[in-house]
Amino acid sequence: MAKEKIEKNTDSEQAYWSYVKRQFRKNKRALFSAYFVAFLAFIALFADFLANEKPIVAKYQGVTYFPIAKSYSVNLGLSKWQTPLKNINWLDAKYDWAIRPLIPYSPTTVDNFNMQFVGPFDKQSIKSIRWKHWFGTEKIGRDILSGLIHGTRTAFLVGLVSMSIASLIGIILGSLAGFFGDNRLKVSRASAIGMVLSAIFGFFYAFSSRSQTISDSMGVSPIKGLFQLLISVGIFIAVCGIFYLLTRPMKFIPLLNKKTSVPIDIIVQRLIEILLSIPRLFLIIAIVAIAKPSIFLVMIVIGATSWTEIARFIRAELLKVRSLEYIEASEALGYSNYRILTKHAIPNALSPVLITIAFGIASAILVEAFLSFIGLGLPPEMQTWGKILNEARGAVSAWWMVIFPGFAIFITVTLFNLIGEGLSDALDPRQKR
Repeated sequence: MAKEKIEKNTDSEQAYWSYVKRQFRKNKRALFSAYFVAFLAFIALFADFLANEKPIVAKYQGVTYFPIAKSYSVNLGLSKWQTPLKNINWLDAKYDWAIRPLIPYSPTTVDNFNMQFVGPFDKQSIKSIRWKHWFGTEKIGRDILSGLIHGTRTAFLVGLVSMSIASLIGIILGSLAGFFGDNRLKVSRASAIGMVLSAIFGFFYAFSSRSQTISDSMGVSPIKGLFQLLISVGIFIAVCGIFYLLTRPMKFIPLLNKKTSVPIDIIVQRLIEILLSIPRLFLIIAIVAIAKPSIFLVMIVIGATSWTEIARFIRAELLKVRSLEYIEASEALGYSNYRILTKHAIPNALSPVLITIAFGIASAILVEAFLSFIGLGLPPEMQTWGKILNEARGAVSAWWMVIFPGFAIFITVTLFNLIGEGLSDALDPRQKR
């Protein structure tokens, strides 16, 4: 009987998400926004192949090379440039033949013949239409369109990674608070000691001691930075595993094996209240202003200050879900709290979290643009929409440096807000017909 209740809940859950998909597709604005965001994600993912001074493929001195693809392995430290390409001028090199990206400029490429704010409709000193700066240039001759394309990658990277961090923190803390409350979470004293020590040492060895390495890698390449970040996550998991194994023998001591209640709900709510009492933007500015510029730091700070709404929503949902019949059926079958929480409770409480994440990505992109505009957080060599807007302050007549990045920020934030509204309507049971 208990198994039938769980299977029935699974079938109804699948039917519910099918209904949500249908409702979302009926919202044309949200659906169009989702397609447009997918297009922007494509631009962010393949920015190097769309705007780059390096050729996609070229034959040079009788040898065929793939410079852009090669640059990924070079940035990761997995290989080195071939001898003929070490000091090559990618723009002026005499190739046997070459296939270049649509925009033959990198964000850092300086065009000495089109400096001092050349507009998209101004006369440009170029060899052919192929080398035109379609969105103009800035003071030292860097291409604006290339900066916008690579700025899309930065915006999406900050938005998605920071909200992934916020979602991870919010879902874990909110689900623990909502499901266990103040007296249902019981752990042995040995396990409590192990969790505290593993968190402290894991954070130190995985992130604190490697922060310089991660920051330097992010400055070289976002891909190399993410690779180093994954290494840190692996180190953190390994340290937690080691402390788990070390604390297991401690459970044979009666005093340390005694169960104790953890008031997780009160702890989480106090943490939320503390964070909400501090103005979020001022807190972010204060942290990034005193630290070395790093996209890694920006993502961590935005993510670490954005989890409160996610935690509150999932806590409220789990307070309702934990008293439903299929949860009681799972407990009657003897399933562990971990399985009930991860397999049954959390999946049925994620609906409002999806809406919060969509709005949160838009907010994170806006915060990143603001930090870039005031010159905080990100390293100087990384191109962003906010930096282009900041450079426009020195030239009132350079309208293209205001309109194009401003429009990019406005469109991207609006798209994610429309997706959030579409999810809100699709997940609203009152909309069901």
